[in-house]
Amino acid sequence: MPGKNSASIKYWPEDERPRERLIKFGSHSLSDAHLLGILIGSGDRRAKKNAVDLIRDLLNKFGTLESLDQATVTEICEVKGIGSAKAAQIKAALEVGKRMASKPISMKNKLKSSQAFVDQFSPFLKNLKKEIVKIVLLDPKLQYIKDLTISEGSLNASIVHPREVMIPAIRESAASFALIHNHPSGDPTPSQADFEITHRLNKTGKIVGIHMVDHIIIGGNGFFSFADEGLL
Repeated sequence: MPGKNSASIKYWPEDERPRERLIKFGSHSLSDAHLLGILIGSGDRRAKKNAVDLIRDLLNKFGTLESLDQATVTEICEVKGIGSAKAAQIKAALEVGKRMASKPISMKNKLKSSQAFVDQFSPFLKNLKKEIVKIVLLDPKLQYIKDLTISEGSLNASIVHPREVMIPAIRESAASFALIHNHPSGDPTPSQADFEITHRLNKTGKIVGIHMVDHIIIGGNGFFSFADEGLL
């Protein structure tokens, strides 16, 4: 029998095969490599590597699932034995995980705290390589109306202009709004530009009668809330 590291998974003891183990013991009993190995289904015969071996190579390259989530399909395909089809399957699985982690938003969802905003938007923002700036529009009861991406790239005053926030807020008859963006560095500490933009939007909101409830910065596994810090 070939060695386990190079053999087809079908030669493994039944209780060690990822699919059979998942069925018998549940998905929680599998490692990240085993779970993703099930997804890609097959290995690389030329390299004499099974699906789990390929995923281990992938995780060795990127280190964590979070880093893998940040990688592009092209970057994933740099791992020998991972083609575009397997890379697409992996990216799709990671996206499903993020969508599962984020609760569906409806008009009945009340976003009354910074944590509520973070729970909703962090799965989509925390592992991105570029800054994404969103506004979240709310009705008088702090119920969700709509969210819009108003900028992609570095957050600065020339990109995030008050009119980009106020025009859709007025159009949707919003009573209040929140600004949310991510820091790709993983550090949610606000920059000087973050303070300046918060001040401008808060001031403009008071003039037009649309309350700014918060500016939340998401980074890594943490966040910064201007409202929680008493800065609004």
